[in-house]
Amino acid sequence: MLAVVIFSSRLGLAQPHGGNQPQPHGGNAPRMAPPQQHLRPDLRNRWNALPPDERQTFRKNAERWMQMSPEERKVMRDREKIYRAQVQREVDAALRDTGLRLEGEKRAQFEQRYLQERRRIEQSLHQEIDSKRQQQLPALQERLKKEFQEPSPAAGSTSAPAGSGSPKR
Repeated sequence: MLAVVIFSSRLGLAQPHGGNQPQPHGGNAPRMAPPQQHLRPDLRNRWNALPPDERQTFRKNAERWMQMSPEERKVMRDREKIYRAQVQREVDAALRDTGLRLEGEKRAQFEQRYLQERRRIEQSLHQEIDSKRQQQLPALQERLKKEFQEPSPAAGSTSAPAGSGSPKR
């Protein structure tokens, strides 16, 4: 469920709960979360707009969420709160640094665009780092292989000069 909330909030679908929202079916209905019927088509449209790789990532994350213990879920919720607070501070700083004075809808649009562009930058950086890592891993593996490879008995007797007394460092 939190995966859906995180997913929907990152897509801009998060809705405030409680407050003075009208009750469905008149005032006699029990107090509960606002009806989400109006969100379902929008959520479906946003889901359909996602690229297949992002849909697959979401599905995997949702499956992992369902397999987590309550303690692990709490840790994830806490991390998400910290992440959101950090991003909000960065959005506020970016808005302040631009010198713009935006309110209401314009501010929301600025925040949404900032977050979209930031996500693109982060994805690009992740790809760049992954690419560099893949290029450097073979050399690392070869160095470690040489470092940890057991010397063969024949090579061991001829490789070290007699009387050196101290091992190589």
